[in-house]
Amino acid sequence: MKKNQIQEKITKSIVRIRNQRVLLDVDLASLYGVETKVLKRAVRRNTDRFPEDFMFELSKEEWSNLRRQFGTSSEWGGTRFPPFVFTEQGVAMLSSVLNSPQAIQVNISIMRVFVKIRQWAANYKELLLKIEELQQSESEQNQHIARIYQIIEELLQPQLTDRNPIGYKLK
Repeated sequence: MKKNQIQEKITKSIVRIRNQRVLLDVDLASLYGVETKVLKRAVRRNTDRFPEDFMFELSKEEWSNLRRQFGTSSEWGGTRFPPFVFTEQGVAMLSSVLNSPQAIQVNISIMRVFVKIRQWAANYKELLLKIEELQQSESEQNQHIARIYQIIEELLQPQLTDRNPIGYKLK
């Protein structure tokens, strides 16, 4: 697989769970060229390297929701156990557990994708701030334009107080 294809596959594999960007064990195993059970076995042998903020197992409810999103609601013929999910730090730690040349190259690509996502998010925040600034200045301009229209309307309406009253005068 070419570098761009790998990065595209990684980008598509990243999901948001528990307010974190993570990769599923099945996707990582595919990228590393190993079976999922081999990856899980390596992680279980090194649990001290994977604290909760590096890797966690999905709850049954989270796993059920995720399967529905992927359109695999049947429990037969697929994974029957909730997957491990790895944060960016967990993926980095996997490079020390799976030490094949392919795993090292895939880890480098994954780290680059996560960096690009953070850069994009930072640019997105800057763009949102600029849009808010434009909306605020537009709001001020709209207020000025509305005031100008109000003054023009006042100028065009005849002033009734300057005219002499018509009719009989009562004495």
